Amino acid sequence: MTGYVGSIEKQTLKNNYFRQVLFTGKHAQLVVMCLQPGEEIGNEVHNNVDQFFRIEQGEATFIFNGKEKHTIKDGDAVIVPAGTYHNVINASKKTQLKLYTIYSPPNHPDKTVHKTKAEAEKAEAEEHR
Repeated sequence: MTGYVGSIEKQTLKNNYFRQVLFTGKHAQLVVMCLQPGEEIGNEVHNNVDQFFRIEQGEATFIFNGKEKHTIKDGDAVIVPAGTYHNVINASKKTQLKLYTIYSPPNHPDKTVHKTKAEAEKAEAEEHR
């Protein structure tokens, strides 16, 4: 397929995997994510990647550079500039957080699927060996 065409809202809401890459282009990558209640992505930084987030279900706490905190809900968007430490935390103890993110440039291998956060952490550790 040349690009991505589809209902990103429906695709995001039906996703139950921690991370699933839907499209990888030369300059951007589209990924859907699902964080379980109380789960977090973990503090991370992408030195050469800008990242866009859009929440489709739930409420998230975004923390920038370890101190700046924002509560984001369904329908809200966030852009994290390259070089910014950030963490995304599912603020709910009962409901899943469903979101999609766009990395520019791509950040994960094409067609990546990580069913759980543990699976994602294992794969990332192997990549950095």
